[in-house]
Amino acid sequence: MSKLTLAGLMLPLLLLFASPDANSKISTARKQTIGESGTLQKMIVENGVVTLDLDLDRLTADGSLAAKMVQQRFAVAANSFFSLLAFNDALRGPEQGSMVLVPQYSTALPSPLRASINQLALEKLPSSEQFDLAVRDTKNGFTFFNVDRNQYDYDANGPLLSIQGGRLLISKEFADALGRPADAGLAVGKISVSATMRPIEITQLLNGEVKSVVMPPLRGVAGERPTAAMGPDVIVGDMPDMEQFGSAGTQVGLAVATTSCNNGTQPLHWFALPQTDHPVIPQNLYRMSGGTNNNERFEQIGQSSCKHAFLALEGNACNFGCNTSGCTTGSNLCPGCSDPYSASLNSGPNLGSRAWINPFTGSYPSNSNDHSGHAHNGVSHRIIVEVDDLNTTLNAGASYFAEAQYVTPHEYSWCQSHPGECNMFNNASWRQFLVTGTTNFSFSALGATVRTQPAIMAWVVTGATVTQIQPDSGNDGFGLLGYKVTDLGAGMWHYEYALYNQNLDRAIQSFSVPLGAGINVSNIGFHAPPQHPAWANDGTFNSQGYSSTPWTVTQAGGSITWNTETFAQNQNANAIRWGTLYNFRFDADQPPQSSSATVGFFKTGSPIIAAIQGPAGGTPTPTPTASSTPTPTSTPTATATATPTSSPSATPTSTPRPSPTARPSPFGRPRPTPAPRP
Repeated sequence: MSKLTLAGLMLPLLLLFASPDANSKISTARKQTIGESGTLQKMIVENGVVTLDLDLDRLTADGSLAAKMVQQRFAVAANSFFSLLAFNDALRGPEQGSMVLVPQYSTALPSPLRASINQLALEKLPSSEQFDLAVRDTKNGFTFFNVDRNQYDYDANGPLLSIQGGRLLISKEFADALGRPADAGLAVGKISVSATMRPIEITQLLNGEVKSVVMPPLRGVAGERPTAAMGPDVIVGDMPDMEQFGSAGTQVGLAVATTSCNNGTQPLHWFALPQTDHPVIPQNLYRMSGGTNNNERFEQIGQSSCKHAFLALEGNACNFGCNTSGCTTGSNLCPGCSDPYSASLNSGPNLGSRAWINPFTGSYPSNSNDHSGHAHNGVSHRIIVEVDDLNTTLNAGASYFAEAQYVTPHEYSWCQSHPGECNMFNNASWRQFLVTGTTNFSFSALGATVRTQPAIMAWVVTGATVTQIQPDSGNDGFGLLGYKVTDLGAGMWHYEYALYNQNLDRAIQSFSVPLGAGINVSNIGFHAPPQHPAWANDGTFNSQGYSSTPWTVTQAGGSITWNTETFAQNQNANAIRWGTLYNFRFDADQPPQSSSATVGFFKTGSPIIAAIQGPAGGTPTPTPTASSTPTPTSTPTATATATPTSSPSATPTSTPRPSPTARPSPFGRPRPTPAPRP
């Protein structure tokens, strides 16, 4: 958005919402001529991501004829005072302020910029300035880039602010520092912003007159207790470390350190086994790679079994203000308090199977960590990853993201007895790690832990879109469907889909995308993380473990469909169970358009429709087949995930009529419908 557009927007805003105490004449005129009624919110950035796509050839003037695009990603520091005004959920405009930028990694940048990489901010400039935004050094005010042509978009459902299309122009100061004063104003890339906003001032207006003003407290401000969620609310506050703890065959076993925090107003139960009221902690690893910028696809390459929590230590790692008053410590994580588990503790290997756990209710039996009659090797129950998926020689330019999640029965039971106080949807967090090594690996953290978001959100900042899937609000959890379409040139496009199940107990059995007549597809692919091998008492059907068989792909009835066996055919089929992400991909000779995918479920429930971009509009209609008698597979061995080619080897299973379209949401924020208060 240009400066002229913003200035035109802000002038009526100032006239409309100027304080009556500051200027009674303006206030009186507003009442008489406008008489607006509604809610005015002043909001600041709670958290977010800023991405700079830089052309190094232009930035460094190295004389190369080919563009050298690199991406520098930043997290936005919590509660950055980059404020905006929204009236009745409509954006009225940003105000002067800044977002403090925390680098997620560092690319090959010119030395002046590299020296300031840890002290940059994105500033909203006064309307009197030539440009709308600037990237500056917070300590000395040095301007590196001015920004023009940026456009603002606001989604009140998030509430989310996005800034897209901004050009990065070398400032005069930066051009002089580079010894190239003539390059002042040269466009060297683009900037994009995705930020979650939070209100700091809420004003109710009636016929242009202020009726009430509420100022919600900020979270994380020094010396102030942040606003806590009602009830118990465990989150992953930090993931300080990741390490390798063993190997076996072609695989390595990893573990991530986790620090949990109680973001709630009530103590969270932490009773150790054999009691069944404590959190369980799975860990995952993801890789982003492929395409020109190594962000075409986002894949899960490893998953662990579950650590069973015990003995809460009551720290204050999240700076929420640990409050042990009236709280039984040790067997509860008290409000605002934290509890750390090192990577060593989370590595087990005595970790319980995920198969025992209902991820929505958090329930599990007392024998869910039974390892009797079971031998361990160097990867048992840890994050099992194929060596080739980490080998830096084979994965040049790839990015890696660890994810941890806390699942607990106490949040669900509290939700049932306290409708509206349901905190089972924010329990996953992620952090990026740098990987080094080819057969044995070490890891170093890049940027801060991104709290209360699953790792797939790291893909969103590169241009992917995420749609929320919640088939039975109040009775089961939710998933996310991410997608990205890449123009390959020569009339071809690559379609990449990532289907993630955060806490859906019913699991996912099929995925379909519509194909119109005459559309040609190629390079059809599927990817899933390796499953853990079976062991006695692992919670799977007959303790046979989950199958690793790749999904069947079929083109029929105007759609392309991937599916695994039904629950009736095989209770241990390779369904997308909680805490896992599977990928589906193909190339097509038609450009993207608005479309609808169909997601079918494994244990129960009708399919659901989710908005996507695809090569054809409409909704897929999978061809049904009869379900067969259950025939569980034999014990699988965890192996590298295969990528099948297209074949008519099986027909998708029968599914009921799809339910209405899922709501798109850049951040999965389900709204549960709990049972009535007894």
